[in-house]
Amino acid sequence: MAHMGKRYKKMLEKLSANKTYGLSEAVTFLKENSSCKFDETVEVAINLNVDPRAADQNVRGMVSMPSGTGKTSRVAVFAKGAAAEAALVAGADFVGAEDLAEKITAGDIEFEVCIASPDMMGVVGRLGKILGPKGLMPNPKLGTVTPNVAAAIKNSKAGQVEYRLDKAGIIHAGLCKLSFAKDKIEENIKAFVGAVIKSKPASIKGTYLKSVVLSSTMGVGLKLSPGEALSF
Repeated sequence: MAHMGKRYKKMLEKLSANKTYGLSEAVTFLKENSSCKFDETVEVAINLNVDPRAADQNVRGMVSMPSGTGKTSRVAVFAKGAAAEAALVAGADFVGAEDLAEKITAGDIEFEVCIASPDMMGVVGRLGKILGPKGLMPNPKLGTVTPNVAAAIKNSKAGQVEYRLDKAGIIHAGLCKLSFAKDKIEENIKAFVGAVIKSKPASIKGTYLKSVVLSSTMGVGLKLSPGEALSF
């Protein structure tokens, strides 16, 4: 078992066994019990009653955080001509075609979001083995393959968070900084959990949302009340 520091043990002592928390109570606890020297990230873990191996139960998407995330993503865009010009005006950090593909192949990946215009997917497709494992492969379902690259860039810069299942059927994500105002943190949590709930596959019958746990980077996990979470 991993060693627990004194600060973490003190937080655990404040928790009630098997207690579920309301959203406001949980966020207050995280903010009041943070003693780190850095600005922690508010994190969420959503356990779903789905089979990650089933193609029709693949829960994945992108959510715009109403209060932003507290960080600005660097964006790379595969585009040519007018689309490339639009990408530069919209604030893309890297714009190119075959030249950008060559940089990525050489290991030069200094971005967190990759967007492509549809006509560039022939070039981007060859980078699947590099971008795929890093979660950077452009995808129409995520809005990162689009003829309107400017809008996609704007959304990415404003604060979008991707959600996707892991092999255990759990979605993990960092939503914003703990230094955000309490109401802003709550807005982001509601938006993210609500989007996941709305993404329930049609093939799922019965319980879909098994649990929602909130934490900060160095904090303890707090399980939200299922009833409240379903209302987001």
